[in-house]
Amino acid sequence: MRAHVEISTPKRRERGVQLVVAITAVTMVAEIAVGYLTGSMALLADGWHMATHVGALGLASAAYWVTRRFAGHRAFVFGTGKVQALSAYTSAIALSFVALAMVVESGARLIAQPSIDFVKSLPVAVLGLVVNVVSVLVLHAHDDDDHDAHHDHNHRAAFLHVVADTFTSALAIGALLAGRYLGWAWLDAISGILGGLVIAAWGVGLLRSTVLELVDASAGTSFEEDIRRELESVSHAKVRDLRVWSLGGAARSCVATIATDAPCDASRYREALARFELTHLTIEVQWPVPLEQLGSPTAKREPT
Repeated sequence: MRAHVEISTPKRRERGVQLVVAITAVTMVAEIAVGYLTGSMALLADGWHMATHVGALGLASAAYWVTRRFAGHRAFVFGTGKVQALSAYTSAIALSFVALAMVVESGARLIAQPSIDFVKSLPVAVLGLVVNVVSVLVLHAHDDDDHDAHHDHNHRAAFLHVVADTFTSALAIGALLAGRYLGWAWLDAISGILGGLVIAAWGVGLLRSTVLELVDASAGTSFEEDIRRELESVSHAKVRDLRVWSLGGAARSCVATIATDAPCDASRYREALARFELTHLTIEVQWPVPLEQLGSPTAKREPT
């Protein structure tokens, strides 16, 4: 028995990402230009970090379009859900490289200690923070559009990028203020190193979750055990084999082999699993199999 439901993406979340791409791109140009002119590593790091986010957010927007455009295409056997996971994986790699570049460049600046124009740097850093906070609010407002929003790795990647920007902007402002009023110019480079380490941690976390989805890792022990218990509650059945994995987002696929001591229509198993809202379900029933003899190779098979 197979059931198929197309994976959809809320349009509001897609439009939110597109809006953030536009305002981030404008701010990025300003921060990089002023960062070079004033010599502020904190501001320059924030600008280049924001530049990678423009690319990552653009990729997220493209992933939403591909997901929607090819949702019913025959080439995508299990739907287009993993297109978003692939986009998020790429964004996570970008985050990691940005973090590494920030740490290396900030370390070099800490040793060289170039002069910084704090007066010109501060207004642009504040503008960057305001834009980033607006971007966070825009994406967060679309986080609760539907029940599977927290499974959307693509949206999570976009959200992490703007949160990382907000964090580095706040660090840049703090470092510039300390440099201007306390004379702690070295704090500018330290803020770049600290920002890079935190962003690296976020990138690794995102990589871990997206990789598990891309390689069809198990959907989770507790979820599988719930399905197993539900199947075995039907007609004295025993689950011989059970595979549950993510198809992208909140969509999950399940393949189960069930042994029973009496014939049982597959529709009963389907009804038992209805509450799990599985996108794709395949069940094989083996009978008659005495429960004490499960594992016997002579069992008759009835694919359903």
